[in-house]
Amino acid sequence: MAFLELKNVSKGYGHGHDRVDVLKDISMSIDEGEFVAIIGFSGSGKTTLISLISGLIEPDEGEILLNGKPITGPGPDRGVVFQNYSLLPWLTVEGNVALAVNEVFKDWDAERRHEQVLQYVEMVNLTPALQKRPSELSGGMRQRVSVARALAMNPQILLLDEPLSALDALTRGTLQTEIEKIWRNDKKTVILITNDVDEGIILADRIIPLNPGPNATLGPQFDINIDRPRDLNQLNDDDVYKKLKPEIVEYMLEIGDKSASETTLGDLELPDIQPKDLRLKLA
Repeated sequence: MAFLELKNVSKGYGHGHDRVDVLKDISMSIDEGEFVAIIGFSGSGKTTLISLISGLIEPDEGEILLNGKPITGPGPDRGVVFQNYSLLPWLTVEGNVALAVNEVFKDWDAERRHEQVLQYVEMVNLTPALQKRPSELSGGMRQRVSVARALAMNPQILLLDEPLSALDALTRGTLQTEIEKIWRNDKKTVILITNDVDEGIILADRIIPLNPGPNATLGPQFDINIDRPRDLNQLNDDDVYKKLKPEIVEYMLEIGDKSASETTLGDLELPDIQPKDLRLKLA
């Protein structure tokens, strides 16, 4: 039995002529401790997919199973890190992480909960900023707080919804290294949503493309058989990387071109607008 399994999952929004079918017949299985990257273009339904797994929304068809049990709503067994930081601005680093710990581990005594907070703040190298508020932190530091908060809940699965896309290249590379290090140490099951092929190769065990919607489906998986830890500068000389990246990029370009060619003006209903008479009247 797979650790996480999606069976023929479909999801759309709206009704009648206004309905948009985002995902169609999504099926995949993820093993415990696996790091999987879902890669796709903007608007392909990646966030909808992560919201379904997190339990924030329900599928219209199909089912999602975690440890063989249907996901029917949000729960502490799934930690989510979004693209925006989602931190409470009036709380410190410690306070933002403690908010999650105190909610999940209500039966623990105060000292044990405090130790849990400090452990995961230290894990993301933010102990010196423990008493700082989000306004005093850089974007990369804020995202570290989000990661620490999600991990401190001790979830069975960590869901990363493009958590690094708003960061500059240098900070993004640093956090990729940190996330990969945390994963190797903690061995949480991780699903990363990204639109960056290199990010998927650096972090994941396999990459699964999400074909453009509407009615988005999953493409063929690409296994990342490259030793860890991975460094992008060193990967440029790796034979597996030099073969794998062009294959993924070529597939993404092909499905992007196909999607664009299938979208024509014939699919659009244009409004009936008549030109106004703009003749000038001379005095």
